[in-house]
Amino acid sequence: MYYTADSQIFVDGKWVKPAEATVSLFSQTMHYGMSIFEGIRSYANPDGHTIFKAKEHYERLHEGCELLYMKVPYTVEELIAINEELLERNGLTNAYVRPLVYSGEHMSLNPSTTFGFMMAAWEWDKYHGNNGIRVMTSSFERPNPKSIHMRAKAGGHYVNSVISTREAKLKGFDEALLYDHDRYLAEASSANVFLQKGDMLVTPQVGNILPGITRATIIELARSQGIEVIETRLREEDVKSADSMFFVGTAAEVVGVSLLDEYEFPVKWENSIGAKLGAAYSKLVRSSDQRIVAV
Repeated sequence: MYYTADSQIFVDGKWVKPAEATVSLFSQTMHYGMSIFEGIRSYANPDGHTIFKAKEHYERLHEGCELLYMKVPYTVEELIAINEELLERNGLTNAYVRPLVYSGEHMSLNPSTTFGFMMAAWEWDKYHGNNGIRVMTSSFERPNPKSIHMRAKAGGHYVNSVISTREAKLKGFDEALLYDHDRYLAEASSANVFLQKGDMLVTPQVGNILPGITRATIIELARSQGIEVIETRLREEDVKSADSMFFVGTAAEVVGVSLLDEYEFPVKWENSIGAKLGAAYSKLVRSSDQRIVAV
């Protein structure tokens, strides 16, 4: 459950209980998916807690709203302050945080001129749980970047994520892997993808993917440890000849893939570069000093 009877959320400048919050059924968000959101985590540490990459997340929220002709009613600094108060009011240190900018009442296809904002937080384990998830190649593709802004974390984009995840679950898999309109590897339904090829990592280049904040952190961590990371276009034959695969994202954190369709990755997760970086990531986000230092 994402809330209890005592939970508090922030909605349009007020602190309310989730059951008391209301949104118009004529919101453009409800009908056309016009919203921008973020997924953020707070981690407990020896000094209390730290909201991981809070500034980067809220800057991306602002950028997404600009791309969709929406407006965030708060500055990045104000959003961080609201986030801190949200955690305090709900007695949370380890938490998943969901800020959302939504459109006001507006039934035409012109952009709305009024916007609302909410922020909620709850305790949430890693999205995929333990490592060793089973993945299938989806029959769906990621949207063409010429049809929508792939850099924007927009609510409407996630219809694609929901239907591809459902397809995978119905076929006995945990997650879906999607290619783009040119049949280059894109991302999982809700995470970025890395492949291990020998002693290096390869990952899809930006353009047809969400440029994830966890993705950027993993690249920085890898390079700080002397691991080569190549951002490039990848075909299915590149994927199914990899030594190992793992997914990364705020909700998923770092999770290893054991099987893709019929292909079993030959390097066991515990011996992979992904496992090494996953351990480093887990240590980083739970430390008081979250700077990445080269080793």
